[in-house]
Amino acid sequence: MTPEETCELLRTQFGEAIVSTEATGCRPFVRVAGGSWPEVAAFLRDDSRLSFNMLRCISALDLLADDQLACVYDLMHVPLEPLTELITRTREFAVRVVTDRNEPTIPSVAHVWPAADWHEREAFDMMGIQFTDHPDLRRILCPEDWEDYPLRKDYAFPMGYHGIPGTTEYELPNPRH
Repeated sequence: MTPEETCELLRTQFGEAIVSTEATGCRPFVRVAGGSWPEVAAFLRDDSRLSFNMLRCISALDLLADDQLACVYDLMHVPLEPLTELITRTREFAVRVVTDRNEPTIPSVAHVWPAADWHEREAFDMMGIQFTDHPDLRRILCPEDWEDYPLRKDYAFPMGYHGIPGTTEYELPNPRH
């Protein structure tokens, strides 16, 4: 199924839950309304015309100018057999889910693609996105008592942590540069 057909199928199936589509270019995607995301995710995985059986990664975006955060879910259809069709029949598609930056919440899809478990934890830890119904949402890279979210564009690098001074690779006295 082509990206155009995938976008059209999703629009037909989910209507206004598909906020926008971009079927051209090297990275086709749809933007999905947050509340509909788990239902759309299950459809993307289970519908025999799509069969996006692999979540490759989740990339969190800080859309500071729009006062929003987003997650981009990179999906793949990987044929399970025969192995000779692996390269010719692999398809890729992306889904973008946007949320408010001040109270960022996106429904978890860890029950749809188990790989989402750790990817969502990383997006929570680095950007502060809360994934509702996540089985184990806690920090994965930073200590539990770390303040704020290090990959946000307005992150203020701490001058120290538990007595350990904060510096930069340039050894500047003010780590914000």
